[in-house]
Amino acid sequence: MRVLGINALFHDPAAALVIDGHTVAAAEEERFSRRKHGKRPVPFAAWELPEKAAAWCLAEAGLRPQDLDAVAYSFDPALARPAGEMGLDDPWDHLRLTYAREAPSFLSTALPGLDPDIVRFVPHHMAHAASGAFAAPDAEPSSALVLDGRGESASHLAARRTGDRLEPLYAQRLPHSLGLAYEELTEHLGFLRSCDEYKVMALASYGRPRLLAELRSYIRPTGDGGFLATGVPWSELCPPLRPGQQWSRQHADLAASAQACLEETLLDLVRWLHGRTHDEVLTMAGGVALNCVANARIAREGPFRRVWVQPAAGDAGTALGGALLLAAHGGDELAPMPGADLGRCWSDAELEGWLKTAAVPFERPPDLAATVARALADDAIVAWFQGRSEYGPRALGHRSLLAHPGHAGNLERLNDVKGREQFRPVAPMVLAHRAAEIFDGPLPSPYMLFVHDVAQRWRERIPAVVHVDGTARIQTVDPVQEPLVARMLGVFEELTGLPVVVNTSLNTAGRPMVDDPRDALECFGSTPVDLLALGPFVVRRGALFADGRGSGR
Repeated sequence: MRVLGINALFHDPAAALVIDGHTVAAAEEERFSRRKHGKRPVPFAAWELPEKAAAWCLAEAGLRPQDLDAVAYSFDPALARPAGEMGLDDPWDHLRLTYAREAPSFLSTALPGLDPDIVRFVPHHMAHAASGAFAAPDAEPSSALVLDGRGESASHLAARRTGDRLEPLYAQRLPHSLGLAYEELTEHLGFLRSCDEYKVMALASYGRPRLLAELRSYIRPTGDGGFLATGVPWSELCPPLRPGQQWSRQHADLAASAQACLEETLLDLVRWLHGRTHDEVLTMAGGVALNCVANARIAREGPFRRVWVQPAAGDAGTALGGALLLAAHGGDELAPMPGADLGRCWSDAELEGWLKTAAVPFERPPDLAATVARALADDAIVAWFQGRSEYGPRALGHRSLLAHPGHAGNLERLNDVKGREQFRPVAPMVLAHRAAEIFDGPLPSPYMLFVHDVAQRWRERIPAVVHVDGTARIQTVDPVQEPLVARMLGVFEELTGLPVVVNTSLNTAGRPMVDDPRDALECFGSTPVDLLALGPFVVRRGALFADGRGSGR
C-alpha cells in the first residue's frame, strides 16, 4: 500500500509517506513555511494543512496524489464531544470539529487529483501509539503509552501491540490531562504554551519540589490506569510571570514540584500497564513523551526492560503513526523506521549551486570531518548541515550547531548565538561505544530523549554540556548509521582527548530548525558562527567578511 499520513488539526502539522510498510519520507510543515510549530493550536487555524510537506513527500517517492491507496488523517471527529461536555473552556472548539469533518475535501483541494474517498480518520491517540509501537525496532509484542494535551475526548491511551494489531487498554477522559496541566504551568511561568514546555523542564532543575504535596491534591494517579489532573490553582501556589520577566527561586520550585508530580504519575501508569501486559518493551509517544527527565526516570525505576520513545513524539508523529496503522490494516508487513533523518536533502552539485548563487567564498576540503574537528578543537562554533533533515524537534547530527564541550563558557556563548534563556542546557553527542564510561542512563540513546547522569570525573572535563543538576541529554552516535559524524567525533577526540561534542539545534530562538541550504546560509550570515559545513563544502566567517562581501568560486 501507498499511504500518506497527515497531522493538521492542532499544531505541528506534518506529513509522512509509508510504502509497502516502509517509512519513505516524513517532514513537518514548519520546515517549509518557516513558522515555528507550523501554526498555533487554535480552532481558527485548524483548517490549515501541511500542503508543502505532503507535496514534498509525494515528490520524494515520485508519486502523484492519485497514486495513493489511502490517506490517514490523525483525528476522528466522530469520537469527539462538545468542549463544554468534556469540561474544557474552548467556546470555538466546534469550529475545529467542523474543519476536521471537511478534511477530505480540503485535502483533495490541496493535493489536486486526490480522491477524497480514500481519506480515513484515524483516532488521534491510536495514531500516536502506532508511531511508537510500529516504528520501534524489535517491539513485537510491546506496550504503548501515549500522553499529550488532548485528542478527540481523551488525553491518554494505554495500548498493546501484538503482530499488526494495536489493542487499546485504557484511555483517560478529559478534562483530566497531564499535558494540559503542564501547558497551563508553562503559560503561568511566562512562556508560550504548546511550545515552551521544555523550558519548564529545564527550569525545574534549579528548584526543589517543596510544593509537591499541594500539587498531589490536583494531580495524582487513580490506581486503575488513569489519573486526575485538572483545576490546579497555579496563582495560589506561586505568583505568575509575565513573558520575559525574570524568574525567581519560587518559580523554579514550582516547576520542580510539577515535574516531580508528573514523574510520579507517569510511573504509576507505567506500572499499571506492565501489570496488564507483562511485556519487556514499552514504546512512548505524545507530547509528554518529549519530557526526557521523566523518560529517564521511567527507564530507571519502571518495570520495562527497554523504553523506546518516538523521536517525533509530538503531534507531528501522528502523521507517521496514522500511515503505519492504515498500512497494517491493509496487510502490509511493517518495518521499523530507519531513523529520524526522513526529511529533505540535496546533492553535492545542488549545494554548490546554492553557494555560488549566494556569492560566498567556499572550499571543498579533502577531509570534511577532520576539518570540522580541528575547527572545534580551536573553539570554533560550527553550523553542521548534512544529509536528510530530522523528523521531530531534536537536532541529531544533520542540522546542528557544534561546539567544544570542554569550555564552560560555550554554554553561554551558544545561548547568546541562539538568542535564548541562559538557564537552558545544551546537549552532548558521543560515540556509542564510549558513552557508558561517561554517562549513566539508558543506552544507546540515538534520539536525545533521556537524561543521563554525568560521571563525576567527567563533569569538569565537559562542563558546557553538564546541566545544573549534573545531568546531560545525550545523543549516542553509531558509526554504521552516522559515519561522517562518528569520524568527526573520532578526530576531535584525537585532538582534545574528549569523545564528546556539543550538539544543539541549528536555529535561533523562535525559528524552526534550519532545513534547506538557504536557511543555513541565512542563519550563518546572521549569527556569530565561525564555520558552516554545508555538505562537503566549508564556508569560513573570516573569509566571508574579509572584504565586507562574499564572492563565490
